[in-house]
Amino acid sequence: MSDNQFDARERQDPAQRERDLFARLPDFLTHAAAKSASWAEQLAGHDFGAVTDRASLAGLPVLRKSELLEKQRANPPFGGFLAGELAGAARVFMSPGPIWEPQAPGLDPWNGARSLFAAGFRKGDVVLNAFSYHLTPGGFILDQGAIALGCTVFPAGVGNTDTQVEAVEVLKPTGFVGTPDYLKILLDRGREQGRDVSSIRKALVSGGALFPTLRQEYEDQGIQVGQCYATADLGVIAYETEAKDGMVVNEDYIVEIVRPGTGEPVADGEVGELVVTNFNSLYPLIRFGTGDLSRIVPGQSACGRTNMRLAGWMGRADQRTKVKGMFIDPVQIAQIVAAHPEVGKARLAVSRAGETDAMTLSVETEVSENALAERVAETLRDVTRLKGDVKLVPPGGLPNDGKVISDEREYG
Repeated sequence: MSDNQFDARERQDPAQRERDLFARLPDFLTHAAAKSASWAEQLAGHDFGAVTDRASLAGLPVLRKSELLEKQRANPPFGGFLAGELAGAARVFMSPGPIWEPQAPGLDPWNGARSLFAAGFRKGDVVLNAFSYHLTPGGFILDQGAIALGCTVFPAGVGNTDTQVEAVEVLKPTGFVGTPDYLKILLDRGREQGRDVSSIRKALVSGGALFPTLRQEYEDQGIQVGQCYATADLGVIAYETEAKDGMVVNEDYIVEIVRPGTGEPVADGEVGELVVTNFNSLYPLIRFGTGDLSRIVPGQSACGRTNMRLAGWMGRADQRTKVKGMFIDPVQIAQIVAAHPEVGKARLAVSRAGETDAMTLSVETEVSENALAERVAETLRDVTRLKGDVKLVPPGGLPNDGKVISDEREYG
């Protein structure tokens, strides 16, 4: 491990990375289906040996977090998706929902070490970890990564700020991991108390927005701050580098961006739902829909890492909206688009007309005839059982924000 790269894989040829990932995938799918009844059901009818590229992967169904939650409730604790025995898990966690997550064996099961390295953490650093260790895997994700990197961890957890300030003065940690704003709370409290909190020189934050003004405030104090995107189910999916030009996807994940409500990948640069496939042999997640919106940043990072980049968290993909007492789901908008080959994409705007809900479906198309609008309106009514207007817009005419349903009603 050199001073500027965690390992050689970070800078390998992108085509070789793709070949390596998809060479592993058929056996991984076979393992998941053989060891897990729910994965066998989810993947039934698919030829695993033929899933060797992104196009064939897109033919597999997406498992969304909301579906996993329902399956876990019906068949606790893991909904039948555990590929092995509970005794094989190092820990078990209960995240809000509740949704259950097992910790796989190994020193760095959530792949956190690479993101810490990119943020400047090195062997011998003392790290204050202010993520929660209570019930959820939050605190353990980067705790395990730091230990794997050779760091010493102070498991501070959430709250007890005065105690944490005392620990900073005594232990003199060089690094901090936690939410973006808690580091400021910690430093401000330390100064108020006249304590020495100047040892912290690097931080890796997640779980909230790192606003440019806050990053600049940290940098003015000599603290370099990086970000990572992680989930309790998957671990660290992507991380910021010194180039600060997007989040580089972690090794050992296949990341797709799909149109919300579907499993259909969108073009690079278009906002959609983040779908991830891991290679966790104990708890496989195959085309797992995170429910988060993001987009792929074209090109490669200036830092020299060659994996694809994400723009980071851009909102939630679950845009299910109630109109006139009935729910409309993004999957229904996808059904409308599929019924009309002339339509490329669509966006439903929900507003108020007087004291009643109103809908306008804007569709991208090269066709300008009213007959198409009438046909789409009829399909809209058939699919949603609600009437709505249809507006034809040219290709590229809809905002690139990942929204399939835009609730524009004012509730204040």
